[in-house]
Amino acid sequence: MDQYGSDFITIVDDDGNEYELEVLSELEYNGCTYLAVIPAGESQEELQLEVSILKSTEEDGESILSAIEDEEELQAVYDLIMDALYEEEE
Repeated sequence: MDQYGSDFITIVDDDGNEYELEVLSELEYNGCTYLAVIPAGESQEELQLEVSILKSTEEDGESILSAIEDEEELQAVYDLIMDALYEEEE
């Protein structure tokens, strides 16, 4: 059965704009949680172009999602998430 579309989150940027994102995959890596997300409503054909990887951290008891600054960390997490997504499709 297709796992896509099961989880949606709403994030608010620094300017107060809200965005709804679809969570494709969640990954624990080096003690941190990472989410692969696409803008809600995107088709799976656009998946590779639109996937964003966000790092979830705790700050004052709140979960904060942020972009990954370190290129090596981003590539490692991206590869693991893409492998997991392709395995789910098969």
